[in-house]
Amino acid sequence: MLDSVNYPKDIKQLDLTQLQSLADEIRAFLINTVQKTGGHLAPNLGTVEMSIALHYVFDTPKDSFVFDVGHQAYTHKILTGRKDKMDTLRQKEGISGFTKRSESVHDSFGAGHSSTSISAALGIAIGNGINNNGHKSIAIIGDGALTGGMSFEALNHAGDSDADLLIILNDNDMSISKNVGAMSKYLTKLISGKVYSTMRNKSLNILDKMPRMREFAKRSEEHLKGMVLPSTLFEELGLDYYGPIDGHDLPTLIKTLQNLKAQNKPRLLHIITKKGYGLNSAENDPCKFHGIAPATDGVNNTVTLDSYSAVFGRWLVNVAAENKKLIAITPAMCTGSGMSEFEQKFPKQYFDVGIAEQHAITFAGGLATQGLKPVVAIYSTFLQRGYDQLIHDIALQNLNVIFAIDRAGLVGADGATHAGCFDLSFLRCIPNLTVMIPSNGFEMFRMFNTALKMDSPVCIRYPRGSANIEHYETQDTVEVGKANILLEGSKTAIFAYGNFVKIALEAGKELGATVIDMRFIKPLDEALISKIAHTHQQLISIEDNAISGGGGSAISEYLHQQKINTPLQILGLTDDFTEQGSQEELYQQYGLTAKNIINVAL
Repeated sequence: MLDSVNYPKDIKQLDLTQLQSLADEIRAFLINTVQKTGGHLAPNLGTVEMSIALHYVFDTPKDSFVFDVGHQAYTHKILTGRKDKMDTLRQKEGISGFTKRSESVHDSFGAGHSSTSISAALGIAIGNGINNNGHKSIAIIGDGALTGGMSFEALNHAGDSDADLLIILNDNDMSISKNVGAMSKYLTKLISGKVYSTMRNKSLNILDKMPRMREFAKRSEEHLKGMVLPSTLFEELGLDYYGPIDGHDLPTLIKTLQNLKAQNKPRLLHIITKKGYGLNSAENDPCKFHGIAPATDGVNNTVTLDSYSAVFGRWLVNVAAENKKLIAITPAMCTGSGMSEFEQKFPKQYFDVGIAEQHAITFAGGLATQGLKPVVAIYSTFLQRGYDQLIHDIALQNLNVIFAIDRAGLVGADGATHAGCFDLSFLRCIPNLTVMIPSNGFEMFRMFNTALKMDSPVCIRYPRGSANIEHYETQDTVEVGKANILLEGSKTAIFAYGNFVKIALEAGKELGATVIDMRFIKPLDEALISKIAHTHQQLISIEDNAISGGGGSAISEYLHQQKINTPLQILGLTDDFTEQGSQEELYQQYGLTAKNIINVAL
């Protein structure tokens, strides 16, 4: 089946038996390819039938599918002309692991962050109405993404509109409802059908003349549906609710979607799927198989050092054993942030607030006012979502919250949507913040120890990957605002931030240059910068942040203010959104290498 399917029009020629065979083949194809390339395996195994049913009933790109987060759209990619490119998934110059408008006309809206689909799909639906083109707009959102407040803002707006919007709630975790039996299937087919809708609307029109009877009929319908269906939450928000139905039952999915296609007002279909469906190991441990690394050939004999995330997790556990005022907060990124052991050992000091970055930050501020020491573990790219709260609720009030900012800089295969390339630029302009950048796990431990003793907001920013050191646990602290000269040289001085201290040392040794681990971007070690600038002929800075407003920019601004004319070359990320590829490939692309430091110096 899969050999003959390249575009959505191809599956419309198949019968239900053939469609099921196609689903089985796509699932096997996904397991084979994603294990080689790496990527989000479990989420995509759970959405095979849903994606097939959507393309069978609707017509992209005329009709728009807006996938929330976008990492569950692999089957959609396979069915829209990208099957032969799946072996390049998440690789440099290959296809993205998320939906991407520039990649295909069938990707109606790009994604990478959570809780955006309903807002975007509603905009598309209202645009369709204004253009009077008769096209359909469908948002596909997981139950986890509904924890994001933006989803409810969009639901609130959608329910108050007359937009032709279909929302598919893909419930694949805790299951909002267990009603997935034969009666529920039957009733969903019934109430999504034309006969029921026509009778309902005509009856309500008649009852409009008898307000009390109309209200009685409406309440009776809600109570009747409530006996066999989940809460009427969505209907209270103004959306017609259908489901739940089995998201792996193709015939039921197709029939229900065909019924709902005929409607033209805001409506929500609740489907139940199983993450990792069809692969026992992924079904049993969907968290482990949510995102997997590419398979490797041969035996790796290199010593594996702990990641920065693991170092952070160890620091949390160590401190919490002695300090009951330490509170750790995560917006649904427990495992990725290295907090699994902390969650198990200190459940009363641990809060997972769901995909709600804005709430996580302001919640931390509230805790801080009560004499507690909150630590918000958050990815750099997701901190962008809570920027107003960081300024207004934390920095403005000078509250003692620690931000553990993971995945800063270039993250690799996840690409532009997940790259943390702007944090130094948007953090250093905020008053009251202290911003630290560790160059290895030992420095990281010292910085967190320092932040724990401070009574103001502190950001500690670190990249994805190895923390570059085997032993890192310490009780030491660092002096706030002080950089560290690692190598004494002449003529050339290299100011290095974070992970790039290591390659700066490589280049510095060959050049006979001075190398400085900057450690802080706020406050800057201005005295040291001035001294170095007066004793060297040329300066180079290197960081994995946007050049505009970053660490090198901070040094440049200070030199200009002091009327110091020693030339400075800033190495960093250019004014473009980064592409995907391994971290090493991207470092090469942007010249963030020891070799390029040497070339610039020479």
